[in-house]
Amino acid sequence: MRPTAEVEYEQLLLSRHGYLARGGGRRQDGLMDRSAYLLLSRIAVQDAPMSIGELSEAFGLDASTLNRQTAAATRAGLIERIPDPAGGMARKFRLTREGERQLAEERDGLITSLDRVMEDWPEADIAAFAGYLRRFNTDIERLSGRSWPRP
Repeated sequence: MRPTAEVEYEQLLLSRHGYLARGGGRRQDGLMDRSAYLLLSRIAVQDAPMSIGELSEAFGLDASTLNRQTAAATRAGLIERIPDPAGGMARKFRLTREGERQLAEERDGLITSLDRVMEDWPEADIAAFAGYLRRFNTDIERLSGRSWPRP
């Protein structure tokens, strides 16, 4: 099997694991929808409110999809629509305190799950794995023309 075929297969297997998506046994009623988690994470890492157009460009999704996602997150009290702080015409979205709280809780749960999965891994292996994932993601971002800010 070609190495890239192995990567494809392992990526397939990773995407099917409910363990991380479910937080490794955390309460299911406390889970954030995956699209909300991605949306809130993007706004949070941007460290500035974002318009539908900016979100559409960041995710490579059409505005109608982002309108549905932001509407759901707004109804859930996770984000709010505000006037553009820079004075532009477009309204922008920012996280609410509840959105910040739920995002932090979700992220902490996912990190706890990863800690369990990699509990027997040496720190150097975890760091190397993180480095390979970062390299993989930044190369995808380079090819797609859509970078994701990193903290």
